[in-house]
Amino acid sequence: MSRAFTIGARASLPSRVRGAVLFIALIVLVAMTLAGIAIMRSVDTATLIAGNLAFKQGTMQSSDNGIEQAYQWLLANRPTLSLDNAGQGYNSGYANPVWTTSGTWTNSVTVGTDAAGNTISYQIHRMCNCPNTLYNGVCPSLQANQCALDNPLGTGAPPPPAAGESFTVGSPGYLQDPRLYYRITVRTQGPRSTVSYVQAMVAIGL
Repeated sequence: MSRAFTIGARASLPSRVRGAVLFIALIVLVAMTLAGIAIMRSVDTATLIAGNLAFKQGTMQSSDNGIEQAYQWLLANRPTLSLDNAGQGYNSGYANPVWTTSGTWTNSVTVGTDAAGNTISYQIHRMCNCPNTLYNGVCPSLQANQCALDNPLGTGAPPPPAAGESFTVGSPGYLQDPRLYYRITVRTQGPRSTVSYVQAMVAIGL
């Protein structure tokens, strides 16, 4: 008996197998779509974070302007620094309010808004226990007013040897007036609800 063979004939897959391949292909397509969406979302998140950090850095840099403005105000008003001046954001006594509360900034000074859209405000606190009292005066409680000074002696006497700066045994002592410390707090509000708080301590001669 002779048998006939067909060369190159391709066996067809059963219908059930063809359905399984289609199902697997759909699953792979869905997985690739989800992976693409996840990548796009991660890129968008990274872009938002980088943008927010840039805005935050911008507010920090703008805070320097507020510190400089407050420092110049202190220099120009040295004779009256023992008294409060709410209109100029100045407090002659130490306080540590909640800076993130809007009511804390009611009596602050607004320097203005810079080219980057940052609004700068500041407050000043004299580092003394009692407000409206001379730095060496007596508080209403009949106790001596205590202030932070860079020369604790406050007498104009030369400091003892090795008591600061370049003083060593046998070197001359230099007379200096005591300087009182003031704390400047600056709030800078920028785009995208960005807020930065910066504090600086400055010493002003009496």
